[in-house]
Amino acid sequence: MASFSSRLLAISRKETRPLLRLALPICGAQLAQAGMSVADVMMTGRLSATDLAAVSVGSSLWMPLMLFMTGTLMGLTPIVAQLLGGRRTTEIRPSVHQALWIALALGVAAAVMLWSAVMPVFRLMAVPEEVATRAAGYLAAVAFGMPGVALFQALRAFSDGMNHTRPSLWISLIGLGVNIPSNFLLIYGGEGLTGLFGEGVPDILQGIPALGALGCGIATALSMWVMCLAMIAYTRRSQAYGDVALWHSPTAPRWPLILELLYVGVPIGVAIFVEVTLFTLIALFIASLGEVTVAAHQVALNYTSILFMLPLSLGMALTVRVGNTLGQGRLGDARLLAWNGILVALAVAGLNSLLLWITAEPVIGLYTHDREVQNLTLTLVGLAMIFQVSDSLQVNLAGALRGYKDTRIIMLITVLSYWLVGLGGGHWLGAQGLFGWIDPMGVHGYWIGLIGGLTIAALLLGERLRRISKATTHGQIEIPAE
Repeated sequence: MASFSSRLLAISRKETRPLLRLALPICGAQLAQAGMSVADVMMTGRLSATDLAAVSVGSSLWMPLMLFMTGTLMGLTPIVAQLLGGRRTTEIRPSVHQALWIALALGVAAAVMLWSAVMPVFRLMAVPEEVATRAAGYLAAVAFGMPGVALFQALRAFSDGMNHTRPSLWISLIGLGVNIPSNFLLIYGGEGLTGLFGEGVPDILQGIPALGALGCGIATALSMWVMCLAMIAYTRRSQAYGDVALWHSPTAPRWPLILELLYVGVPIGVAIFVEVTLFTLIALFIASLGEVTVAAHQVALNYTSILFMLPLSLGMALTVRVGNTLGQGRLGDARLLAWNGILVALAVAGLNSLLLWITAEPVIGLYTHDREVQNLTLTLVGLAMIFQVSDSLQVNLAGALRGYKDTRIIMLITVLSYWLVGLGGGHWLGAQGLFGWIDPMGVHGYWIGLIGGLTIAALLLGERLRRISKATTHGQIEIPAE
């Protein structure tokens, strides 16, 4: 144990800084992409409640699809990282090309679903007719961008695997820079421009109609394609990728490589989809508890989600570092690096909890002036401080395991922990209480369920990482090769 601890300390001094250098640009990119959703909500909300409802309902359908695609394509990152670590760079290009074929197929499939299957879902959800009509128009516009965002995510996974995470930051900022003015122009039309700049606006611009939710969807699709084309241009021209001539000699679909990518990636996509649906279903259950409860839940969740971007990004960076080290054949170092990442994640969780404790009251005041909502939100923030620790640990344990290409177990643990413990346990505590000993706890029961689910996930993933890292180090199992 002393030997392991001393080696862990030694590698911590050497590896913590490179890990953070990888993670911080990823965090910036995640925040920029989240900023697009914030801009959509704020801008449509200023136009009308109906358009805001349409965008909110529509986002609840296309965001899970996009996150499933993103997770599936993240399977490319550990593959590229291991090939790079093993100096097998000639094998990277065909693997990326197969990921691009997968991205194109997923993007087109998602677009078709958004064009053809949304109205039956809206009828099932009993969405008001006017909201459903505008949401369908919004989704029809967003659908055009789905192939673009899928191709962007595939190229981002390649770039991350090459230890080059900054392009995703700058290109996400470009997407945000396109999204905001496009939103303004297309949502509010010429009347909005006149109100902002006065009568000096050219007549051709004054004649642009206010498209509301539809305009928001067009702006979203436009920003998706701008990000895609910018990433293509960057990967084509940049010298940062060494001798990986990515756009030289396109590779036709190769089923063995496609199946390996899906084998690694689909479980990641399913795990992310399960996590998204967990929060969606909890929001639906809480809706019956009243407006104050719903508002407090959304404020607490939104604030903690922003803070979660750093642990999430750290987990994505950890996948790259572990994959690189395994590709180099340094199996013992990979184990130490993985556990060092978990310690860094624990420190980040402590920092986030401290920030919550210090900033809760003023930040909540920015969201709402309703004293009842503020007080309830503060009680949830107390639970969120515990939530941060479990969530940060589980996402980084999963990131380390992805570096080992061990993704199916993550999926199984996620389904068990999130849906059975998190959702099932939270609903039981919130609606039923605890066997007559504790009365129904309402929204606090759901948050306690979340903490329980994330804690179980962290414990199971920690045990899985302990076993697989130790067995790999001692040569008892081998990392799947190409």
